[in-house]
Amino acid sequence: MNRRRFEQLVAEALDGLPPQLQQRLANVEVVVEDWPTAEDLEDAGLGPNETLFGLYQGVPLTQRTSNYGLVLPDKITIFQGPIQLACLSADEIKRQVQVTVVHEIAHFFGISDERLKQLGWG
Repeated sequence: MNRRRFEQLVAEALDGLPPQLQQRLANVEVVVEDWPTAEDLEDAGLGPNETLFGLYQGVPLTQRTSNYGLVLPDKITIFQGPIQLACLSADEIKRQVQVTVVHEIAHFFGISDERLKQLGWG
């Protein structure tokens, strides 16, 4: 799948969020990268041979205080290479992109990996 189509899938996943969540996505940038770097894996607490589909970097809404301001946007990165490698069809890629986008946005809202696993999204 080419980059443009993959980016469209990410945009569609974002557009598919409920409006009340979309309205709260302030000061966050969503980008697509080919593969995670060694630093990305480390940030996610993963080793060099582990798989990472997406990464949230920033200050979750639940941790922001009145001192939060004048900061760079939070960043959600969706990694095309690992998602494509793990999926056998375009439909599977689309579904995995949706799951990954929701998972990373959940981190933006302060939901931990442990809680996401309890909810069936981990």
